[in-house]
Amino acid sequence: MSDASEPVGPRGGSESAAEANPQAGAPEPAQSADATAEAAEAGGASAGGDPEGRRARVVLVDDHRMFRTGVQAEIGRTAITGVEVVGEAADVDQAVTVITTTRPEVVLLDVHLPGGGGVEVLRRCAPLMSDAERPVRFLALSVSDAAEDVIGVIRGGARGYVTKTITGTDLVDSIFRVQDGDAVFSPRLAGFVLDAFASTDAPPVDEDLDRLTQREREVLRLIARGYAYKEIAKQLFISVKTVESHVSAVLRKLQLSNRHELTRWATARRLV
Repeated sequence: MSDASEPVGPRGGSESAAEANPQAGAPEPAQSADATAEAAEAGGASAGGDPEGRRARVVLVDDHRMFRTGVQAEIGRTAITGVEVVGEAADVDQAVTVITTTRPEVVLLDVHLPGGGGVEVLRRCAPLMSDAERPVRFLALSVSDAAEDVIGVIRGGARGYVTKTITGTDLVDSIFRVQDGDAVFSPRLAGFVLDAFASTDAPPVDEDLDRLTQREREVLRLIARGYAYKEIAKQLFISVKTVESHVSAVLRKLQLSNRHELTRWATARRLV
């Protein structure tokens, strides 16, 4: 369930395991033991973070609070991983605000977000990505492995795409690789991405389709498949009025007159 309305934003910084879970009245020796255990878990990590001393400031963008909490717990132990989670966001507007405010090195970006999706975040953050001195780089982290999602965010400027089955260790490694300017993909997606962009059969850039936000594309596909407004609203967890607004926007942007023309347009592009 989406929680886009919850207050999220810049974080004050990571806490150590002992600070995050204090025991009321715990004696000093217990704290020392925790510190010793943490040092052992770090495996000889330097004071700056991971064994190589790397650091990365990261913003988490995902509309599921529990998922963000899980990722934070997995990678946000800065003394061990070198990763500092400096902000969180649950929708497009929050994401743009938090990213602009905190200027992280890397943004972990979900593809499907309220307000236009990950592609819209990338579009609005394009100036930050092109900053020669302090570029903000994006790594898509999504449950989806759909071709259009992968190609859409890569075309939008993301440096990589990994699925949510990735381990915490691999995610930390991917963050640092993206920070260094590398392209990172989940193993199953890497070959697919290369084939998609290298194949002569790959569809050209569709300027009409690119005018639509991610949410408008979702509504477009469902309309073309014959779904009623009420069914679309239920499936996308939005109101019928919002569905109507999206349909009106799609018709206007594509210069179409009715649902029948919209269905033919989507079918011709194999979006159904």
